[in-house]
Amino acid sequence: MDIREIKAIDSHLHFEHFPKYDNEMQVSDQETIWKVARAANVDKLFISVLEAVENTEVVESENDYLWNLSQELDYLYQWVVIDPRNENTFLQAKRMLGNGKCVGIKLHPKGHNYTLAEFGDKIFSFASDFGAIVQIHPEDSATWILPYADKYPDVTFIVAHMCSWLGRAYADAIEQAKHGNVWTDTSGMASFYNQGIEYVVNRVGADKILYGSDGYAAGFQRGRIEYAQISDEDKAKILRYNAEKLFAKTLGK
Repeated sequence: MDIREIKAIDSHLHFEHFPKYDNEMQVSDQETIWKVARAANVDKLFISVLEAVENTEVVESENDYLWNLSQELDYLYQWVVIDPRNENTFLQAKRMLGNGKCVGIKLHPKGHNYTLAEFGDKIFSFASDFGAIVQIHPEDSATWILPYADKYPDVTFIVAHMCSWLGRAYADAIEQAKHGNVWTDTSGMASFYNQGIEYVVNRVGADKILYGSDGYAAGFQRGRIEYAQISDEDKAKILRYNAEKLFAKTLGK
């Protein structure tokens, strides 16, 4: 198996719809993100627009924008962003989930300034009705999701940014979930720790780890996985095959 030949699926990234940085080094518009992804041999992108997870005022418009864009671009798939205080975002999710190229629900409690203690049951009971996959930015140590994962077995929880807190809590969350419905992804910078990916794989295996770049250089993140001190089989799972399994319905597998 030549890991370099595997076309990866980036399950977690963002692009800017309205770039806010006047800095040529921080360009992250959709076209640039795709060029970088192709260079890293990534052929599918699961995206939520950065503005939608940072600004509650534009969640609805950015959800609609990305929905329409995903219909035009073969490689692009959508995470529909929910703000639990905005009922229209639930209506959008109801319309988009299971249709077209929407892979699941994106939550960002920190970016939207709420807590799961306030809105967790509202969100996850809704997600449970659809058997939805939920990608969530950590509110705290990854194990904080366990009470909800145990209460809502029909929901798959992807706790993003593996290796924050050195990965221990992520391994704990995957290991302790009663229904086996907690996953994680490699997005962000924390997985660059020398033994971060290795620690989680050695603890709980690779079956519930997804490749994600978060919108940083996709090749940088891919290289971390390709050169990780784990088996080629595990690398292949992380780069592509786990995503094909988890998102089989949307991908038509």
